[in-house]
Amino acid sequence: MTFRSITALVLPLLALPFLLASCQEQVEHTAAAIHDRDSVATMTSLGVNTLISDSGVIKYRIVTERWEVNQAKNPSRWIFDKGLFLTQFDEKFHVHAYIQADTAFYYDQQRLWELRSRVRILTKDGLRYSSEELFWDELNHKLYSNKFSRMVSPERTLEGSYFWSDERMTRYFVSNSRGSFERSDMDGSSRGSDSARRVQDSIMREQRQHAMPTRRTIQF
Repeated sequence: MTFRSITALVLPLLALPFLLASCQEQVEHTAAAIHDRDSVATMTSLGVNTLISDSGVIKYRIVTERWEVNQAKNPSRWIFDKGLFLTQFDEKFHVHAYIQADTAFYYDQQRLWELRSRVRILTKDGLRYSSEELFWDELNHKLYSNKFSRMVSPERTLEGSYFWSDERMTRYFVSNSRGSFERSDMDGSSRGSDSARRVQDSIMREQRQHAMPTRRTIQF
């Protein structure tokens, strides 16, 4: 065998490891396809100040730094992870209440609001509500919370571990409550009985004013 033949046989064998290494270095690293679309938002808006209506009636105003609409999540929802300030209107477009929270979710199919962290409500009647969590069920027109809640009105203060109220916060219930009450709340008196008591007091005063003096004879 000649030197040229040996060289032609050895050189390919020496080059084989380098070719294999070169092939290994060219392997492309790819990630698996993402099939879960829950992280994909349908819409994301920043610096929002808008009115929301239902059946042509303006329901509330939304003010938020970030508003995300995600139809891929189950259930679908609106996400307000940068805080929410919401103004609630009545049928005549009068402001009924102001609502704010650090985080909020609106489940559009269920028409359910979930408010979290530093939830605050102020109604037109001066009623103040605070909690760390509150649900607003638009379909059943009610508010409820399973966490400690505090309500302060011009007449009383209520605190408890469970809260329920109608949508307008004119009828409400607090369980395991503690707080301060008016005396009329404790003895079961109503506005009607208060009025009756005022009428009775007025009659008694009138009788005292018209009482005729009498002479008393003192004997020694």
